[in-house]
Amino acid sequence: MQNEIIEPSDLLDENGKLIQKGWARKLILNYNRENIKAGWHRIKEWDYYAILHPDFGISLVIADVGYLGLTTVAWLDFVEKTYTSEDQLKLFTRGKLDLPRTSESGDINFSSKKINVNFEKRGSNRILSVDYPGFMKGKGIKGEITLFQDPNMDTMVIATPFKEKETRFYYNQKINCMHAKGTIQLGENNYEFTEDKCFGVLDWGRGVWTYKNRWYWGSASGLLEGVPIGWNIGYGFGDTSAASENLIFYNGKGHKFDQVTFLIDPNDYLKPWKITSNDGRFEMDFEPILDRTNKMNLLILKTEPHQVFGHYTGDIVLDDGTKLHVDRFLGFAEEVFNKW
Repeated sequence: MQNEIIEPSDLLDENGKLIQKGWARKLILNYNRENIKAGWHRIKEWDYYAILHPDFGISLVIADVGYLGLTTVAWLDFVEKTYTSEDQLKLFTRGKLDLPRTSESGDINFSSKKINVNFEKRGSNRILSVDYPGFMKGKGIKGEITLFQDPNMDTMVIATPFKEKETRFYYNQKINCMHAKGTIQLGENNYEFTEDKCFGVLDWGRGVWTYKNRWYWGSASGLLEGVPIGWNIGYGFGDTSAASENLIFYNGKGHKFDQVTFLIDPNDYLKPWKITSNDGRFEMDFEPILDRTNKMNLLILKTEPHQVFGHYTGDIVLDDGTKLHVDRFLGFAEEVFNKW
């Protein structure tokens, strides 16, 4: 079942339960946070961006997970197959970072004596900036990237409950295929992100989560013979009986398909993966470049992520039956285990 939500409404009723369950092409459900029926420690909110060039990339996140607020800066080198990922934390923020209730407006800032990370929304553009002098043992990272979002293109939105408790839910939007332009200075070197080669994705998440969970997520954006193409794939995000989050983006339109499975060697995440679908519409080999694992263990808060960047090769099928082949298409796929 793939229930498409087409009528706007509030996200939550007065009892903190989802009014509508399923997927949508736009963020048409109002995240009425005041109706949440859960303690501050269960509310998880974040904005995550990944911007990739064929040879390098950067990811930035600002999150408030109740116990703490954090920003993470990760620099990715696909030539040397290395990465540096560093966090800055603020304890017991309890939602005080005040992340916007929509992805369509509002700015986010995480600043301290050590770091400044800023996400701005200007019309249909997103401006991301970072200034972190202590990054990479004092090498320092600084710069600004603009993401250009076509306001008419489809996105992936999902409103997902958790079986364990009716007031637990995940409200999520993924925006793929955003052209990127900007410069990042890492130490003495400048890295140029140009619109013809570079794309960004936004993972906008708001929800009330269960304490222990494991999820799988994959994403890619780029051009196929000059046409924008990308996908969002994943599972493990609660009860997906109303809809999965699997969507192919082609020339601005979303093509919905059912379930996927990630076939991974858990003893070696750098071995080739296979990602397959139950309806035959997404069949990919995934060749890893690097495994970004940034474990955190703060007693009650524990995360074990494996975000693996690499190349997809395989076939996808659009809604009208058109079959497309991609070869060594840059993106990422991940397995994440959380206690939070």
